[in-house]
Amino acid sequence: MRKFLTIVVAVAILVVGFTAFAETKGKIAVVISTLNNPWFVVLADAAKLRAQELGYEVTVFDSQNDTAKESSHFDTIIAAGFKAILFNPTDADGSIANVRRAKDAGIPVFCIDRGINARGIAISQIYSDNYYGGVLMGEYFVKFMKEKVKADKIPYAELLGILSAQPTWDRSNGFHSVVDKYKEFTMVAQQSAEFDRDTGFKVTEQILQGHPEIKAIWCGNDAMALGALMAVEAAGRKDIFIFGFDGAEDVIYAINEGRLIAATVMQFPKLMSRLAAEWADQYLRGERQFPEIVPVTVELVSRENIDKYAPYGRK
Repeated sequence: MRKFLTIVVAVAILVVGFTAFAETKGKIAVVISTLNNPWFVVLADAAKLRAQELGYEVTVFDSQNDTAKESSHFDTIIAAGFKAILFNPTDADGSIANVRRAKDAGIPVFCIDRGINARGIAISQIYSDNYYGGVLMGEYFVKFMKEKVKADKIPYAELLGILSAQPTWDRSNGFHSVVDKYKEFTMVAQQSAEFDRDTGFKVTEQILQGHPEIKAIWCGNDAMALGALMAVEAAGRKDIFIFGFDGAEDVIYAINEGRLIAATVMQFPKLMSRLAAEWADQYLRGERQFPEIVPVTVELVSRENIDKYAPYGRK
């Protein structure tokens, strides 16, 4: 009799488990430009976790910075009947067609961290105020470098991100809107390192060979900043300061340890992802009033205020 009761209880637990699984609200896709960068892993994990908390089955897709792979993911998502897409675009222009296809299929798209160069297609585009972040960094860069380098000319280099990505130019343009006003600062090299650490290392090596006179490197994200740091340290240079953008874990630690990375701009990936997941849930429950463009504030993190910050956010 006891054995029979044990079996009945076990079966009941299994039935409840399968029923709970079957009663999810549906499937949500999280499409990320690349998972070969810890910052984007945080973005994906936060989106997945919040959507699961809201009752959805979640699948994460890695586009590997390839628009063809991204397009294939959208084919799969549309065919499989996903309810919504939390989308980190690979290309501001090249990703438009994918968002339009999802819309035509009745699947709402919420862009996170990056936007597309089109309006009226995605339900909402939630991304950092990258231009303002560039301005913040430009202001700190000028102040810091003037204190560190007492010279009439301060040569520096810039590592750009993926050239087709919206944040690349927003950050760069914000930075130059400040720094270009100061005649003592001269940009002697500007090259894409594709938002990638290894590429950042290789590009910085080349720049150091061609322009050994540089005193600073402004990098459009923290992965490139870490690559630049590796190259500068490998060259035995202690007179070159590096500036990043993201608030990634290794950079926060590097600033705290007093290494050559002087500052970064803190983005808030968990906030952006959670908001996108919550709005997708609200949309699927009937809400239709959402702001299309949502700039999320950023903050300058330096040696002076590092004690207030942890990786990817405030403490």
